[in-house]
Amino acid sequence: MDVVEFRPQPDQYAWTFGGVAPTHRIKPGTALKLWTEDAFSGRLQRPTDRPSAVLDMTEVNPQTGPFYVEGAEPGDTLALHIVDLTPARDWGASTTIPFFGALTGTDRTALLNEPLPEETWIYQLDRAANTVLFEARRSDVRIELPCNPMLGTVGVAPAGREVRSSLVPDKFGGNMDTPEMKAGTTCFLGVNVEGALFSVGDGHYRQGEGESCGTAVEGAMDVTLIVDLIKGGAPEWPRLEHDDHYAVVGSSRPLEDAWRASQIGMVRWLGDLYGLDQLDAYQLLTQISKAPLANVVDTNYSALTLVEKALLPAGDAFGGMHRHLREQARSL
Repeated sequence: MDVVEFRPQPDQYAWTFGGVAPTHRIKPGTALKLWTEDAFSGRLQRPTDRPSAVLDMTEVNPQTGPFYVEGAEPGDTLALHIVDLTPARDWGASTTIPFFGALTGTDRTALLNEPLPEETWIYQLDRAANTVLFEARRSDVRIELPCNPMLGTVGVAPAGREVRSSLVPDKFGGNMDTPEMKAGTTCFLGVNVEGALFSVGDGHYRQGEGESCGTAVEGAMDVTLIVDLIKGGAPEWPRLEHDDHYAVVGSSRPLEDAWRASQIGMVRWLGDLYGLDQLDAYQLLTQISKAPLANVVDTNYSALTLVEKALLPAGDAFGGMHRHLREQARSL
């Protein structure tokens, strides 16, 4: 297996999906060992740091990549298997940002309220215990929380020569912010342009469903993943598979349209897996699906439809690609 290691310099970050030249050309079956910067470009480091003072809003959500996958053509399916996610720093940062978040007025949900105060929380990482420490700003409450690393952003270049901000989730993936994008997950994305041009970033040391205030425990990440390619079969919306579940991510506004997109995506996947008629798949889904939220704060909201494999007959999604990549991962 070819292994490519890449730690980008700040002038090598991508800030969009589409419109960026690839940093590398790789073959299907390549393993990548990458470093990703946090969503704040490393600028929030102390509880006294205020986002309005230290952040450059044109430089948030830096991406590592994009990578050109040889042989990838529109209509194909890119498979990205996350082998390992390891925090690259001993701390992560979270914050409230004026007019941003699910429980505050925004420029789109315009209210007469003043913005919530800017606050920054620094979470110390205990590697031995695998925890991050929440420390309240206005009391002496301290809570050790499990560290559950994930990638907020995984995506390919959009179709139609579109260039989309790295803050946006859509059919191309992007800033989906789902805790299901964790080690052991295979993400299937439809290829829209020659080479796919995928990138990853926005590491979180942990995040609750919905990402309520708009920021997780944001941190730099060491990322190991394996890239493969399936000819044809491009899904309309991102599909995720790990050992216990299938999931589809839909992204839109309003939130119910994101949920609908994920539900229809799963109806179609159940049809692919088991040859089910659409109405039979719809009926089955109604009885077995879960609907965790990914984010309700980004420019599009993201919702998941999640089903347990244990409730279903044995499947062979994308020709068993997830199982194959899990076996490949063991060799690393």
